[in-house]
Amino acid sequence: MAAPATDLDSTATDDAPAAYLDLMERYARVSHLESGSGVLYWDQQVTMPEGGTAARGKQLSALSATTHEKLTGEAMADALDAAEDADLDAERAANVREIRRRHERNRSVPESLVEELTEHRSHSQQVWKEAKAEDDFGRFAPALSTLRDLHVDRAEAIDPGRPAYEVMYEDGEPYLPLARLEEIFEELKDGLVPLIEEIAASDADLASPFVEAGPYDDDTQRGLSEAVLDLLNYPADRGRLDVSAHPFTSGNQFDARITTRFKPEDPMDAFTATVHEFGHASYELGLPDGRFGEPLGASLSSGVHESQSRFWENHVARTEPFWEGFVGEANDHLGTDATAREAYEAVNQIYPDNLIRVEADELTYHLHIVLRCEIDRAFVEGDIGVEEIPRVWNERMDEYLGVTPDTDAEGCLQDIHWSSRFAAFQGYTIGSVLAAQLDHAMREDLDDVDAKIRNGNLRPLWEWMTEHVHRHGRRYPTDELVEEATGEPLTAEYFLEYVEEKFGELYDL
Repeated sequence: MAAPATDLDSTATDDAPAAYLDLMERYARVSHLESGSGVLYWDQQVTMPEGGTAARGKQLSALSATTHEKLTGEAMADALDAAEDADLDAERAANVREIRRRHERNRSVPESLVEELTEHRSHSQQVWKEAKAEDDFGRFAPALSTLRDLHVDRAEAIDPGRPAYEVMYEDGEPYLPLARLEEIFEELKDGLVPLIEEIAASDADLASPFVEAGPYDDDTQRGLSEAVLDLLNYPADRGRLDVSAHPFTSGNQFDARITTRFKPEDPMDAFTATVHEFGHASYELGLPDGRFGEPLGASLSSGVHESQSRFWENHVARTEPFWEGFVGEANDHLGTDATAREAYEAVNQIYPDNLIRVEADELTYHLHIVLRCEIDRAFVEGDIGVEEIPRVWNERMDEYLGVTPDTDAEGCLQDIHWSSRFAAFQGYTIGSVLAAQLDHAMREDLDDVDAKIRNGNLRPLWEWMTEHVHRHGRRYPTDELVEEATGEPLTAEYFLEYVEEKFGELYDL
C-alpha cells in the first residue's frame, strides 16, 4: 500500500512522464542533503560548542562530497538527457532547466576540491569568530588566503575561459549579469553621494529616544523582537528566534529559523535585524510546500532574497505608519515614552561616520557594499594581497564615508561572509533596489498599504509577495521574475525616488 500523501509530496507529478519523475527523484536527494547541511550550519553558528568545529567540518565535507557526486554523476546526466526529450509543460521544463544548469556548472569540479573547500569553510568561520573577538586580522589572514585560492580553483574548474570573480558572482546571482549590476551601482553612486552630502550639511536634529533611555538587557530586547515577530505573523511552528554573532536566516518552507544579536545601548539594532531576517524567512516560508526538494520549491537568488528582507525592514518597519501603530508596544517593552514621530526619526537617522555595515542606514549602507565589492574583487583577482586588506579597507572607509576604524574588528573583520564565499555582497544592493520596485508595484495593486501597516494588518503584504515572488521559486530567471512581479525590468529609479522623498522630508532638504 502506498504511503499517505504529505505536504512534502509534489503537487504536480500525477501525469508526469516517467523520465521526468526519475530525474526529480534523483534531484530531491541532492536537495535534501543540502537542506540537512543547512541545519548543521545553523547549529554551528547558534548552539554548537566551540570545540566541535573540527568534527563539524568533516561532517559537512562528507555531505558536500555526497551531494556533489549525486548532482554531477553519470546517472544524473542520463536522467537529464531523458527528461529533456520528454514532453514537458513550462513548470516542469523550468525544473529541468535549473537542474541542468547546476549539473553542468559543477560537473567539472573535482570531488576532492568540494570536500576540501567545505571543510576549510567550516574551519575559517571559527577562525574568523576568534580573530574578530581578539581584534587580530593576522590570525584570520592565512585561512582567508587559502579560502580564496580554493574558490579560485573551483571557479577555474567551472569555466577556465572567464574571470574567476565573475564565475563566483554567478553562484549567488545566476541570471543578473555583473555588467548590469555595475551600471546600477553607478546610478546609485550618482544619486546617493550628493544626497548624503546634503544630509550631512542639514541642520535637522532627529530624535533618538531609545538610545537616550538605555542600556537594555538581552531579555528586554528579546521581548521586543518577539513582539514584532508576532505582529509580522511569523509562525511559531515553522520558525524560531536565536542569537548569533552575525544575524542570519536558515531553512526552507517548513523550517525557517532566524537569529539576531543585542546591543545594550541601541535596541533598534536588534529590532531592525530581527525584522530583516524575518523578511528572509518570509521568502522561504512562502515557497510552495508541495515543491519541496525541487528547484520550483527553492529561492531564486541572493538579490531576490535580499529584496524580501529589505522590503520588510525598510518599507514596513522603518515607515511612519508602522510606528504610529507599534510605538506603544515598543514603549511598553523598553520603558520609554517615545512618540510615533520620534520613533520614526530614530530608526531613519543617517550616520555617514558609522563603521558597521549591518548598523548602517539606508543610504550609506550602499557605500559599505561598494567598498566591500571593490576589495573583494581586487583580492580575488590578485591586485591586493591578504596582508593589504586592513590598509585598503581603512583607506576606502575614509574615502567613501569619511571615517577610519580604530580596530580591525570594526573594520575588515566585521562581516562573516569572507569566511565562506566571495563575490556575494552585490546581492544586498540588488535587494534594496528590487525592494523599492516591488513596494511600488504592491502599492499599485493593494488599497492603502500605509493604512494596513498602521493597523498591523500585514498579512496582505506577505500574501502579495508570495503571489508575485515566493510561489514561483526558480521558475523564472531574475529578469523575467522582476517583470512578472512588477511589469517592468529591474531599475534603480524607484529606489532613488523613494530615498529622495523620504529623507528629503526627514532632513528638510
